[in-house]
Amino acid sequence: MLNPKLKLSEKIFGSDCEMQTTRLGFGEGLLEAGKLEKNVVALSADLTESTHCHKFAKEFPERFIQCGVAEQNMASVAAGLAVSGKIPFIASYATFSPGKNWETVRTTIVYNDANVKIAGHHSGIVTGPDGATHQATEDIAIMRALPNVTIFIPCDSNQAKKATLAASKIKGPVYIRFTRDKTAVMTSEKTPFEPGKIDVYWETESPEATIFATGYMLYHALLAAKQLKEEKIDVEVVNVSTIKLLDVEAVVNMVNKSGAAVTVEDHQVMGGLGGAISETLAKHKPTPIEFIGLQDTFAESGKPQELLEKYKMDKGAIAAAVKKVIARKTS
Repeated sequence: MLNPKLKLSEKIFGSDCEMQTTRLGFGEGLLEAGKLEKNVVALSADLTESTHCHKFAKEFPERFIQCGVAEQNMASVAAGLAVSGKIPFIASYATFSPGKNWETVRTTIVYNDANVKIAGHHSGIVTGPDGATHQATEDIAIMRALPNVTIFIPCDSNQAKKATLAASKIKGPVYIRFTRDKTAVMTSEKTPFEPGKIDVYWETESPEATIFATGYMLYHALLAAKQLKEEKIDVEVVNVSTIKLLDVEAVVNMVNKSGAAVTVEDHQVMGGLGGAISETLAKHKPTPIEFIGLQDTFAESGKPQELLEKYKMDKGAIAAAVKKVIARKTS
């Protein structure tokens, strides 16, 4: 059942489930952060409205910089602003930032521990018709490999706003990942968000497996959990909204309880959430594990749901992975 302590939306399993983009939450969070802290500034790479920086730009024109299609320069300018005492947010599509400008992010921002917040938009295959060139499915991996970077992947628009506000208060580089398409709103304004912590969204007393999900894919994991419950298979579903620094103790405690794990993400299974969880379990608690995500391939152009089904990332594929990992546990 849904964890009642988290004040989750009761509509997520119905046809009236609210849908909203996580980038909307970013725009609202950025504007609020700007109102709370005068040193917050925003930079965009010619994608002001698409990344929802336009409200901040309108409210604080003197604190907004339009860098044009120059992602490397945007990262360098932000690093300079950060070491001067500002709190810069840089926004572009994730394939371009931190994709195209990764070396500049590494050298000017991360190496200097500059207080820059990188907002990577249009991530994952739900970018859909734009195709593989704009579907960032490696960004978690390339940012997770850098030292001392905090990585947030909010599950919905409400959590995106909270993560953006939290990022503005963290000292040091932060990467926040957002999607283009509207996705299910699972949380409410009262749902807690604590950086570095993971929460059980679907709970049961005796889980046969633990599903670790991140971003909007949490919704599909919850759908799978409901389907499995109807088949008398009990699982727990965990929202991993902070990929780095990962809540290692909680991960180990959860698999101690269930004895099996499935990771669910809209990203390559190598280097992302699947990599983070499997590395943790290999070190602390060797456990049967299955991975939902892109399996070492690029995706095609298409409608989001069609792509999720084609690449076996929908609720049916998640449920099948759970059954497979349970069988491995008992064999």
